[in-house]
Amino acid sequence: MQFNSLVFLIFLPVVFLLYWQVFKSVRWRNLLIVVASYVFYGWWDWRFLGLIAFTSLFSYVCGLLTEYYGKRQRLQRIVCAVCIAVNLLILGVFKYYNFFADSLCALLGLFGWQADWATLNVVLPVGISFYTFQALSYTIDVYCSRICACHDVVSFLAYISFFPQLVAGPIERASRLLPQFHQERHFSYADAVDGCRQMLWGFFKKMVVADNCAAVVNTVWASYPCEPSTVLMVGAVLFTFQIYCDFSGYSDIAIGCARLFGIRLMRNFCFPYFSHDIADFWRRWHISLMTWLRDYVYIPLGGNREGRFRTLRNTFVVWGISGLWHGANWTFVCWGFYHATLLTIYRLIGVKMKSSILSVAFTFFLVVIGWVIFRAPTLNDAFSYLSQMLCVMEWNQNQTVSRLMPLQSALTISVAGIIFMLLCEWHRRHCLHALQFAVNSFVGRHTSVRYACYEVLAMFTIAFSGSQSEFIYFQF
Repeated sequence: MQFNSLVFLIFLPVVFLLYWQVFKSVRWRNLLIVVASYVFYGWWDWRFLGLIAFTSLFSYVCGLLTEYYGKRQRLQRIVCAVCIAVNLLILGVFKYYNFFADSLCALLGLFGWQADWATLNVVLPVGISFYTFQALSYTIDVYCSRICACHDVVSFLAYISFFPQLVAGPIERASRLLPQFHQERHFSYADAVDGCRQMLWGFFKKMVVADNCAAVVNTVWASYPCEPSTVLMVGAVLFTFQIYCDFSGYSDIAIGCARLFGIRLMRNFCFPYFSHDIADFWRRWHISLMTWLRDYVYIPLGGNREGRFRTLRNTFVVWGISGLWHGANWTFVCWGFYHATLLTIYRLIGVKMKSSILSVAFTFFLVVIGWVIFRAPTLNDAFSYLSQMLCVMEWNQNQTVSRLMPLQSALTISVAGIIFMLLCEWHRRHCLHALQFAVNSFVGRHTSVRYACYEVLAMFTIAFSGSQSEFIYFQF
C-alpha cells in the first residue's frame, strides 16, 4: 500500500479511529497495529506475509532463548549466531541470489563455461532490508544485555511490522521503540497536529518535487549518450533532489503518521544538503542506517581505536556493506567505496571544512557525482555518464533548450519546488521539519495564517503532483 494512494487515505483514518475510539487497552491497540500492518504490507503481495511473520517469530523465540541461557554463554552465542545467520540467509536469498548468480555466470562465461542452471527469478520482498536490520539489532542487543528479551509476542510483532516505517524506515532500535508498545498511550492533540504537518511536508516533497524531477531524470537517462553535458548535469542535479525528496518525504510521512498513534520514531534526515563536508553529510543523511552500521559493524570491528590502517579498513568494510544494503548491483558497491574514499581522503589530510557557501557547494557537487553512480543501471553507464558530463563540458544553449523543451512543465515545477523547499528548510533548519512553527512566531500565533499555509500547500501538492508514485527506497 502506497502512502500517496487513495487506499491509504481511507486506510489511515479507519485505523486511527479504531485505535483511539474502539480499542482502549495497550494489548488490543498493539494487536490492531499488527493486523493493520499486515494488511498494509500484504496489499503489495500477500505471499510475503509469511516471510515477515517468520522473521518476527523466529527472532522473538531466539530472544527468549538468549535470555534463558543467560549463565551459559556458549549456548547464548549459539542461539544468537543461529538467529543472525538465519536472518542474513533470508535476506541474502531474496535480495542477493540473482546478483551473485548473474555475477558467477558472467565470470564463468569468460572461460567459455555455461552456468544457466544457477539463475532463478527470485522476487525481492518490499522492505526486507529494513525489517531484517531491525530484527538483527534486537537479537544483538539482547545478547549484549543492552535490553531484556521481550515476553509479549504481540508487542514484538508490532515492533517489527509497525506499518508507518515498515517498508522504508527509519530503522528503529528495540531499546527505543519496543518500550513504547508496552506503555499506555494517550491521545495528544498537539502531537497529532504536528504529525499531520510533517506528513503534509513529506507529501509535498514526494509528490511535487521528487515525482516531477523523476520525469526529467528518467528521460535524460534514457537517452544520455545523445545528450549534451549541460543536460546531463541538469539530470544529475535533479536526481540529487529527487532521491532526497523521495526518501526524506517518506520519512516525514512515516514519522508524522506514527505520531498520530502516540509513537515517536527517530529522526532520519537533518537537512543534509546544507552540509559543509562529506562526514557532515553522512551525519545528516539516512541517520537510522548510518548509526546502525556504526553501532553494529564499525565499532565492533574496532572503529577508530586501533590505528590508522584498521580505521581505514573498517571504513571501507562499512561502506561496502552500506552499498550492498542499498541494492544488489555493483553500482551500489562502487557508490559505497566512492564515499569511503572521500571520507578517507578527508581523514588522511585532516581537512576540517568551515561552514560556508563554498564548502556547502563543493560538498553538494561531490554528492551529485556519487548519486550518478547510484542511479546508473551499470558501472559502464555510470562512467560514461560522468565522462560525458565532466570531460566534455560544452555549452550549447540552443541544443540544451531544444532537448529540455518537451520536459518544460515538469522541469519548471521541479525547479520551483526545489527552490521553495530549500528556502523553507533553510529557514526552519533548527527545527525537526519545515512546518514546525514556534508558538511565539508570527505563523504560530495566528491560527488563520497557519491553516491558510496548510491549505495552500495541500492544493499545490494536489495540483502539481508528478506521475511517478512508487518510492525509490521500496526497492531496497
